[in-house]
Amino acid sequence: MPGIPHPGQERAYLGIGSNLGDRLTILQKAVDFLARSPDITVVAVSPVYETDPVGGPEQGPYLNAVVAVETTLDPYSLLKRGLILEGLQRRVRKERWGPRTLDVDVLLYGDLTVDEPHLQVPHPRMYERGFVMAPLADLDPGMAMEAPPGGWKGVRRTDLSLQVP
Repeated sequence: MPGIPHPGQERAYLGIGSNLGDRLTILQKAVDFLARSPDITVVAVSPVYETDPVGGPEQGPYLNAVVAVETTLDPYSLLKRGLILEGLQRRVRKERWGPRTLDVDVLLYGDLTVDEPHLQVPHPRMYERGFVMAPLADLDPGMAMEAPPGGWKGVRRTDLSLQVP
């Protein structure tokens, strides 16, 4: 795990993804927004993966990454920050698992477990999804599960990268 959180801060992992518009630029804008937040420090960003969509209507491939942050925000406020980010990128929620300009999920928040209608931490389906587990393993191999035989289906590491400002 990159570094140890400072007192009063918690390590959290956010999943980010996009399959509409200039996907890489949208993901970089998300990282930049997080880094400009006074109550969030971006610690590391995984490599970028291109992934096939899971569920939902016919749609194009996603770019996905995981961002490690240290934050003084509680998990609900961190989720709210993610929703603000999605709004800034004009995300439209028409259908479940539909295409999106930006998706931000709170994957992990320290050792905390949250099971509420609008927030579940750890993210309830993260262990089933290669587009989360592969980049999470890049940031913290001890935190991720082993890939199934043959690797994560539909998940391809790219040569694209996001910069930590």
